Order: sequence, then structure tokens, then C-alpha cells
Amino acid sequence: MNKVMVIGGSDSGGGAGIQADLKTVTALGAFGTTVITAITVQNTLGVQSVHAVPPDVVGDQLDSIMNDIGTDAVKTGMLLNEAIVAVVSEKIREYGIDNVVVDPVLHAKDGSALLEGNAAVKKLISELLPLALIVTPNIPEAEILCGISIKQPAHLEEAARVIHGLGAKNVLVKGGHAPEDWPSSKKGVIEDLFYDGKDFRRFVSPKVDTGDAGSVHGSGCTLASAIATGLALGKNIEEAALSAKEFLNDVIRRSLKVGRGYNVLDPSGSVGKHGRERKNQS
Repeated sequence: MNKVMVIGGSDSGGGAGIQADLKTVTALGAFGTTVITAITVQNTLGVQSVHAVPPDVVGDQLDSIMNDIGTDAVKTGMLLNEAIVAVVSEKIREYGIDNVVVDPVLHAKDGSALLEGNAAVKKLISELLPLALIVTPNIPEAEILCGISIKQPAHLEEAARVIHGLGAKNVLVKGGHAPEDWPSSKKGVIEDLFYDGKDFRRFVSPKVDTGDAGSVHGSGCTLASAIATGLALGKNIEEAALSAKEFLNDVIRRSLKVGRGYNVLDPSGSVGKHGRERKNQS
């Protein structure tokens, strides 16, 4: 049985965080375990509050999983503070976990901080990035990690090189936040940049119309969890990244309007399928 450990915050709205991770891992055919770092009070409209899990409890959860179930890959998401980043990094080193996917979650879609303070960011850069088989920042996150202002497409390659130099073995800079005046945006596509330390590869996909919500919630969590699952299933890193991107594109196409805010994803397709069946039967 292929296993994926997801480390991150709980999303009470079910659209992102640990909930999105588990849905993705299950949909792609692996068994998911969880290490909860924080409890967020949120829905499709935004984050109302965030409550940290004590760092020693975060470490205990990881110990419990590794001393019994084990894992084939790890995905980290929301780590919230410096102490949690430190304990997660320490445990990954202790157990010698190689397939580590780091989604450097810094802010929620509504702008709420999900990694608090410069010390936490520095700890993530110095301790966690060198353990990452791949790191998956969006453009604003990449700017913070590398210290470069990304104002044109050429800056993406420079940013990826710098982030790779921080220790991550592979970098996938997501292009969903590209400015409207970039060539990719004008063409109606999203370009993600993959860098393995030697070569660049662009993953190009059409922008998906998500209806009146205008955007989706949980896409970064879903992508990183899909990469981790691909690794757990035996794919190499480029294969895992590309197949995860294709999976995300498909999931975005069937996003759901469950509340009054952002659309959410349905990785298994079961919610949307059952809804369509009920509609067809009525």
C-alpha cells in the first residue's frame, strides 16, 4: 500500500489544507495520514481565525505515524510558526524521508497570514527547503523566498535558480498569479516553470473558467498533494509534477460552488457526479 503523510492546517470549510490533501491522496489511489499543525476557522469567504497546535504535539503526531504506519512521501503545507517549522524539519531529518514536497504556504487566498513572521520564513528557508525534493511556490511566495521582484517572465527563471540554490532539489514556480499583461495571460494560458537545477521546462495549460466565483480555493494544496502521491506511487519527480498539473486542471474544471465565496475543488469527482445524477433523475 502506498502512503502519503500530509502536514498542514485543518480547513473547517473543507476546501483547502488537510481536507483538500486527503481528498487528493485518496482520489489518486494512496493512503493518507495527517499531521495537524493548526486549526483554521474558515469558509469560502475567508479565514476568521487561526489556532496553532503546540509544536511538541505536531512532533508527536509525526512520531506516531512513522513508528507504526510509515510513509512513502510527505507533503508540507501550512506550518504557521517558527517552532512548528523547526520540529517538522527535525523529524523529516530524523526519519530520513526523501520524497518531501514543500508547499510554502505563506498566506490564505484572502490574504490572512499562514506563516507568521520573518523568523518563521527564514527557518523554512534554512531548515526545510534543503530537505525538499521539490518546492511549489506561487509567484508571490517565490518573491519572498528568493528576494527577487518578479515583474516579467524572465524573472521566473532567475527566481527558480535562486530557490534551487537555497537547497531544494527541484522547483516548480506556479504561474497562476502572473500579471494580466504577461504573454501567457494574454494567450489565456497558465505557465508553470519547472527547474531541476539543469534544465527548465514549462507546463502550459489553458485558464479554466470557474464561473461567477472567479477563482478556486485549495488549488495549491491539491497540486502539492498530487505530486507527493505521484512520488509515493513510484513516479520520478518530473512525471509526478506533470501528472499532478494535469490532475489539477481536470479538478478545476469541475470545481463546485458550495458557499457564497470561492469555488472549491472536488478531487474525486464524486460530489459533482452525485449532484448531476440527482439533477438528471429529478
